[in-house]
Amino acid sequence: MNKHTIVFTGGGSAGHVTPNIAIMNELNRDKWDIHYIGSHKGIEKELIEKTNIPYHSISSGKLRRYLDKENLIDLFRVVKGISDARKHLKRLKPAVVFSKGGFVSVPVVIAARSLKIPVFLHESDLTPGLANKIANRFSTNIYTSFEEASEHFPSKKTKVVGSPIRKELLQGNVTKGLHYLDFTTQKPIILIMGGSLGASRINDVVRKALPKLLDDYQVIHLCGKGNLEPTLEGKRGYRQFEYVYDDLADLLAAADYVITRGGSNAIFEFLALKKPMVIIPLTLKQSRGDQILNAKSFEQHGYAMKLEEEELTVESLLEKLGLLKENRSMILSSMNRAKQLHAIDVIKEDLEKVI
Repeated sequence: MNKHTIVFTGGGSAGHVTPNIAIMNELNRDKWDIHYIGSHKGIEKELIEKTNIPYHSISSGKLRRYLDKENLIDLFRVVKGISDARKHLKRLKPAVVFSKGGFVSVPVVIAARSLKIPVFLHESDLTPGLANKIANRFSTNIYTSFEEASEHFPSKKTKVVGSPIRKELLQGNVTKGLHYLDFTTQKPIILIMGGSLGASRINDVVRKALPKLLDDYQVIHLCGKGNLEPTLEGKRGYRQFEYVYDDLADLLAAADYVITRGGSNAIFEFLALKKPMVIIPLTLKQSRGDQILNAKSFEQHGYAMKLEEEELTVESLLEKLGLLKENRSMILSSMNRAKQLHAIDVIKEDLEKVI
């Protein structure tokens, strides 16, 4: 059987990479020769190198909406990135490029369009980021997680498909998770994650709240690279990790509740897993506000409770967790009524049409 090459791109955060991995894992390797283009040092390189997917690096520059002296330097980096991407694409000759967004994806998408290679684009958030706003005009197919996001793209080439969910996350084992953690079934378990780089504010408040939290819960704390607290090692009912990859499905299976940032991919995964969540979105000072909108949408649908970081204290966190526990049945009922979109199946079907 002749193989067709597909190139994935996207990076800057784990949220721009894990959906790509979810799709790659479901592609038939007898049909597809899979490659990845990313930046020289981004998190995408670290994550993809854990797979057997060939990785190709390009120059990458940050895209900004505001004036900054770095803009000119980054413009040159982007132009060089387009040249780097063209060289890789000419050599690989892919049938299609799939982009998940992030700054590194823009040069790849522009290069692909210049070589007349079809570009598939996925937007996770309720409103598109700057990278996908630029990439939109060079894309042939566009997919969104939120219904509201489709309004920002041309209707003729846009489909609402939900978020590509890593199927292995749906196959976690509660018993394995409890054994790995050395936790019991006597208290509910909260899993706390602030994204791939962690969240210092959330980490600080959680640790201050631990004496009270551990009265009623067991805690899994994914605190981000370099954020472990040595004095808490070995504390009964509390396990901390910088980042969990291979065993995450089992930890999620064991968890009863989740405290999370408002990244779209993560909250859609928790929705699929039916995990009631407290969402603490990035503030407007830290982001363009997409996580706030994501959190508001999930709260309106009854899947989660939103807690603004500016309002985050030990008391407010404990209060939200109490409400989450009190309303657990109602939240699970809302989650069970959620329209389950099958992003990977739709995308795979469209990829088959290309070849």
